[in-house]
Amino acid sequence: MIYSSLLFIYVFFPISLLVYYVTPEKYRNISLLVLSMIFCGLNGTGYLLFMAAYTALNYIACHFIGKFRKNKGISRSILILALVLDISVIFIFRSDFFSTYRELLAIPKEFFPIGISFFTLSAVGTLADVYSGRTEPEKNIVYFALYIMFFPRLIMGPLVRYSEFRKMLRRRSSGLYDIGTGFSLFVKGFAKKVIAADSLYALYSAAAGADIEKMPALTAWLGAVSYLLCLYFTISGLSDMGSGISCCFGFRITKSFNYPVFSPNVRCFTARWHMQVSQWFRRYIAKPISTVCKKRICKDTALIAAGGLFGFWYTFDIGGAAAGFIWSAAVVLETRFIKEKQLQITGLLYTFVLAVVCSVFMTGGGISYSMKYLFAMLGGNRILADTQSLYLLKSYVLILIVSMYSATSFFRNITVRSRRKKVQNVVTALSPVIILSMMILCTVLISYRGSSELLLLRM
Repeated sequence: MIYSSLLFIYVFFPISLLVYYVTPEKYRNISLLVLSMIFCGLNGTGYLLFMAAYTALNYIACHFIGKFRKNKGISRSILILALVLDISVIFIFRSDFFSTYRELLAIPKEFFPIGISFFTLSAVGTLADVYSGRTEPEKNIVYFALYIMFFPRLIMGPLVRYSEFRKMLRRRSSGLYDIGTGFSLFVKGFAKKVIAADSLYALYSAAAGADIEKMPALTAWLGAVSYLLCLYFTISGLSDMGSGISCCFGFRITKSFNYPVFSPNVRCFTARWHMQVSQWFRRYIAKPISTVCKKRICKDTALIAAGGLFGFWYTFDIGGAAAGFIWSAAVVLETRFIKEKQLQITGLLYTFVLAVVCSVFMTGGGISYSMKYLFAMLGGNRILADTQSLYLLKSYVLILIVSMYSATSFFRNITVRSRRKKVQNVVTALSPVIILSMMILCTVLISYRGSSELLLLRM
């Protein structure tokens, strides 16, 4: 069960809100933890047991790291052991290279802990913060368990540090305004996932099904662009849904994306794409490496290494790492040699093309396949278009145009900058109608298609 399933939207979500708001305020954290455990249980008993064990192990590790903080040898040993366990778990489930270990541990092939990429980063970051003294180990097991298992941010984030989450737990307020704001954000993410991402995935699947040796350039470009947009709308859509659900319970979590696809330069794209996750890799990977050496080349190397790990985190294969290395190297080159004021429309175009190229390496086909795909995009197969590519373009041109427009901040900027009271009143009056219409449309689409599953990546 994920956020875009009808079972979640029309059964679990409203019941959770009802249970939460009828619960006395001092017991609401416990009710949220129980609801999160039920959510895990609805995804399988094995998933619930796994999450309980994972939470308990990290809670104990944080406790002992804090207890022996003055004894660096012991606290460091506990930290390393906990990190090895956390990182081993994510490799076992996400990397095909470690499939043998899943068989040795008698783990069913169909079992996959949803959200493992996100709660692993949460756990590892918390362990590092406790070890360094940036945060104190949590004594309240309910607080810590809720941080790891909190169902609105379990599947696709958003990722927040434990110190920030703890402040939200202690100082949050909730009411009708929060429910209204959160539901609006939830429906926005719902539309991203169902209307945009699911439709774009159909285009990508059709394009990727063509013979790579005979693939026309137009088909290759349609597939690559649809993959990039599908990736964006899938992750940002589910992140918005998670943020919206959190807001309904009084948690104001910052958004993960800020219209990155059509950015004026590579650095701007990087700053807007999956912001909390990219900050995590800078904080815990790039910064520690760069502090060892103060030279510029060392800092650039640290940035490129963090970028490679960031890309690898998405796919857990060499293609994702290659995409991360290429992108972070572009950031370094742009920082050194290109001034922002010189980019303008040229910067927007080359940033988008670079994003499309990097997305090709993230499709999971391997480096060899990706190189052949890029060769086809450049017209290397000596076929610019055929009847199938023209049919795909004709069939999906509208969804591509709408999706590309939706990936920009144009409409939002027009609304925000408008100073005319009449325009603001019209937008305010139409918002409930638009939200309700989008909710109905998405429900109809899911009912027609049968489901709206996680696409492209298992995270």
